[in-house]
Amino acid sequence: MNRPASWHRTALDRIPGGRDGRRMLVVSIIDKTGTGLWASCTALYFTYVSGMSLGQVGLLMTVSGGVGAAGAPLAGLLADRFPLVRVIAAAQLMRGAALLALLTTDHVLLLTLYSALGALPDRAGSVLIKLYAARQAGPERVRYQAIQRTTVNIGWSLGGLGAAAALATGSAQAYTWLLVSNVLSYLVIAGLTLRCAEPPVPSRVAATAGDAPRAKPASPWRDRTFLGYTATDAALFLDDTILQVAVPLWIVHATDAPVGLAPLLLVLNTVLVVLFQVPLARFGATTPAARRLLVPLSGLFVVGTLALAASAAGGRALAVTALVVAVIALTFAEILHATSSWELSVALAPADAQGAYLGVHGLAQSGQRFAGPLLVTGVMTAGPLAWPLLGLALVGAGAAQHRLLRDRVAPPAKPSLSVAKVTVSEN
Repeated sequence: MNRPASWHRTALDRIPGGRDGRRMLVVSIIDKTGTGLWASCTALYFTYVSGMSLGQVGLLMTVSGGVGAAGAPLAGLLADRFPLVRVIAAAQLMRGAALLALLTTDHVLLLTLYSALGALPDRAGSVLIKLYAARQAGPERVRYQAIQRTTVNIGWSLGGLGAAAALATGSAQAYTWLLVSNVLSYLVIAGLTLRCAEPPVPSRVAATAGDAPRAKPASPWRDRTFLGYTATDAALFLDDTILQVAVPLWIVHATDAPVGLAPLLLVLNTVLVVLFQVPLARFGATTPAARRLLVPLSGLFVVGTLALAASAAGGRALAVTALVVAVIALTFAEILHATSSWELSVALAPADAQGAYLGVHGLAQSGQRFAGPLLVTGVMTAGPLAWPLLGLALVGAGAAQHRLLRDRVAPPAKPSLSVAKVTVSEN
């Protein structure tokens, strides 16, 4: 059915951030489509094209993850000192150059070096986009981030489908073409990014001649509350590792569910995020509301981990049902935590050091990606009863964060009743 142009304009206007905000969403979907093409076959490329052993690939991934963790705080510092749009474009071009360098060698040390250099801007990307959303969308930053995350999931899905089709040819050359396609995507998005106007920086009060000298920008490394928040948030990001790493391995090693259920559950996760991330974002649109989301988030962790334990009780029907319940619960935990984390991390950051603060917060997700797989594999080794214990630990992390932020995200005080009243004449 053909809709009038005004309908399309209304739909576009519902996206915060104006034209540049919409353009950055296009950047995100192209970015993740290209990344999806490459990420699904990275390990296979190093194995079949570069000829690396399984141990060498594992070491490369570990080193890259460790080096990449520095990307988030480094990007935050740069974004506080240089135009944000140019920093984002530079990171995109650096990712493309590091990826292209992989084609020039089969030497293990050089491949590890190039992968580590590429991991720095890769880990910086989420921090820079979050900072862009905070500046461009302003008070509607949570909704913008929800829309952005939806486009990311769509991009990942498109990229994964494209990679599957390419690899189905059985040609080793397909790996090279997938890598080159991702490099080209970085060139495209860098060009689109540079067409975006620089978003407004949060207002800062300039000192007058009679004022005291302006203090140095706040440092997140001296902010104990923010560091504690980042540490607890690293634990709450564990839903990602449970869904992506633990569930497929748990299906194979501990349940009677068919192996083919694993990709279907990942599809279920993606579909639920696409359908519900934006609608549920309204429940964390303010800072106190984002803090309140930590309560249902804890409940969802309990349900998800109990269901994972139940899936190993025996029988295919019980295993499949429990795993579906676990993935649904953990996916909604992922959605609520993403919403809460976006708002709280930005709200806790002073205007004059927003990039530095968000960069340090980026360590929460980087740390989880680095240590999370080791933790969940330890839980699986311990047996089914370890899952509820992990759930209780995550509840503890959520409760600690809720209490930690009590004073920093308190609602504004109501006007004093002692303020003089203003009377209006009846004449």
